[in-house]
Amino acid sequence: MPHLHSATSNCVHYLDVKLSVRSRSILKVMRGIAPRLLYRMAHLTPEKMLYIQHKVRKFRIPYTPGISINERKMGTVPGHSFGKFSPEKTLVFWLHGGAFMLPAAPDIHHRTVARLCKSLDACGFMPDYRLAPEFSFPAGLDDCMEAYFSVITQGFNPKNILLIGDSAGGNLMFGLMQRLRNKGMEQPSCAVAISPVAELARATNTPSLYLKRYKDPLLPLAAMPQLAELYFRGKDGFNPELSPLYMDCSGLPPLFFLTSSNEILMDDIVTLAERCEGAGVNTLCQVWPELPHDFPIFSRLFPEALTALEDIAHFATQHLQTN
Repeated sequence: MPHLHSATSNCVHYLDVKLSVRSRSILKVMRGIAPRLLYRMAHLTPEKMLYIQHKVRKFRIPYTPGISINERKMGTVPGHSFGKFSPEKTLVFWLHGGAFMLPAAPDIHHRTVARLCKSLDACGFMPDYRLAPEFSFPAGLDDCMEAYFSVITQGFNPKNILLIGDSAGGNLMFGLMQRLRNKGMEQPSCAVAISPVAELARATNTPSLYLKRYKDPLLPLAAMPQLAELYFRGKDGFNPELSPLYMDCSGLPPLFFLTSSNEILMDDIVTLAERCEGAGVNTLCQVWPELPHDFPIFSRLFPEALTALEDIAHFATQHLQTN
């Protein structure tokens, strides 16, 4: 196991926020349903998982006033673009979550990207990267890299790109930034990691994995090894493209992490944020109380998610180059 160096952190902020009555009620329902569903998903046959992926891709794309959402390819990678797709505009390049197995959920991911693009007067692109179990690592990351490179070749300035990844997409986001750095390519202006999956080697045994296993409203601890194995298929889990917790954190753009005090991944996320800060990266990490893993994408359920999206937009405007 690699030895982790974590500096004394000034970047981590534990927010004192009183949750709404609505949010508390939804959390009770979610805690009784969501972890069981994800546990079952981790044990589906490949044929059943392919069927579910196909069904999710057929879901209706929501209408967002003022922001069009269209199918678009970046290189050979399919996906969806948001708004007027022009290199003259800020670009939100979003890598969606879904346990490396589910496509972007239109009523959650597409709606969230559209909302953020509208608030930033930006366009966006979300690649529909290849998914497990049919395609294991590094297929999905390769697609994200190809799509990002295609965006750059079309004239988008990295200084005008906001890179975002949620959950599994946060893992891919750090893999993408490592590849950009290793190839000597310019990083995006800034990046937002929403509950990123930071460690797949299952070697850390951090307190939150066990102390929060009955409190996490979304993630079932018992399913995590199976989900990880479906993605990396016996490859070295300490590979920093699989487990960014073990990566060289230097040379990254300004980073904004968001996590919840009740998610089992919290300690890994906080440690990664501290390591980034220790490597000289401009880093901010917010730990919200009690909310579920990946909560900012659930703005239709939790009013607090809207505040988190406003914080993301504020962070972005501090770092994006204005035209």
